[in-house]
Amino acid sequence: MTLIKVRDLRKTYKNGTLDVPVLMGINLTIDHGEFVAIMGPSGSGKSTFMNILGCLDRPTSGEYLLEDRDVAKLNDNQLAEVRNQKFGFVFQSFNLLARTSALRNVELPMLYAGNRNREERARWALNRVGLADRMHHKPNELSGGQQQRVAIARALVNNPVVMMADEPTGALDTRTSVEIMDIFQELNREGKTVVMVTHEMDIAQHATRIIRFKDGLVVEDGPVEGRRDARTELEELDREQAAKEKRDAEAAMAGV
Repeated sequence: MTLIKVRDLRKTYKNGTLDVPVLMGINLTIDHGEFVAIMGPSGSGKSTFMNILGCLDRPTSGEYLLEDRDVAKLNDNQLAEVRNQKFGFVFQSFNLLARTSALRNVELPMLYAGNRNREERARWALNRVGLADRMHHKPNELSGGQQQRVAIARALVNNPVVMMADEPTGALDTRTSVEIMDIFQELNREGKTVVMVTHEMDIAQHATRIIRFKDGLVVEDGPVEGRRDARTELEELDREQAAKEKRDAEAAMAGV
């Protein structure tokens, strides 16, 4: 079932008297339950496209249908409502409030939406990403991977239709990146639609589909061949770590 449909989507920015085209006629659809990775070099238009999909920006022209609703024609208040109800956002920089606990950070979207049972729902979301024992910690008391898990819980707490992730592993090490992909793959297996911007091919290969942008156009769009499974990768990393620890221990004993 089609979730997102764009037709001849264009975006042009003004730079003084100059028009700077960024998107030059995008046509594509995204179905419910897909896990889509958007790739492309800097300046290709992928982040602008992501912002328009997430109702953070408006197209200059063209049509954007979200569940058959023409989002491009909504006013600011209507866009804010759609943004809060339909999308959950995860960013590279986490965007957490520094002096606020993980629990209260996760509650924020529900404050804007006026939801009740905020603490109960926030606790559920943090437990869902494996942080039940860290919910009262502030961001500076958490690792980068834990902070990103809080950001995912915050994005998940209003039960959005689409999870939007912009370079979600860009600031993380290899193992932590795979752990974050494991969360996204699990959410996708449960039926959640995920749209992710990334520069990293090994991260994109955790998706089911890759869309490549270049010079404001889609130049490639197709399924992922040989899709990576994050859970299998984590098991392999655990085996490698155990083997390394065994070798180190044997070397230490040999040196005694």
